[in-house]
Amino acid sequence: MITAPNADPGQHDPPDYSQVQSSPEFTELRCAHRSFAFPLTLAFVLWYLGYVLLSSYAGDFMATRVAGHLNVALVLGIAQFVTTFLIAWWYSRHAAARLDPRAQAIKARLEGATAAPQTPAPQTAARQAGAAQADAPGDGPEQTGVQEAGA
Repeated sequence: MITAPNADPGQHDPPDYSQVQSSPEFTELRCAHRSFAFPLTLAFVLWYLGYVLLSSYAGDFMATRVAGHLNVALVLGIAQFVTTFLIAWWYSRHAAARLDPRAQAIKARLEGATAAPQTPAPQTAARQAGAAQADAPGDGPEQTGVQEAGA
């Protein structure tokens, strides 16, 4: 039998997002993200467009052999993939070190501010009162009214 938790999630008021957005913490988070993401995105787009333009207008240069059958176009094409993975790895490290802690702090502040103590619903109070009796050995799990599939 599947049992459901006894905790009543209660009702929570949604946070005031305009207030959160104007907070200094959110401004720092946004600045930390933008100061990393925008320049790196611009650099990669320029690098990619440079590769496309070289492929289109500098065919002789791109056909230059580097080693054996390996030419400049292939080396630069593979470098595109390598830089994509390096940027993803670098951003992951940046986010873990600088963005995630700030976002968690904002989230914790919001959850602390929006979580108001709720009085238990009558059904939950009755369930909690009966829980002490249901914990006696041999009584089995609490009945929730949820039926298992196929039962």
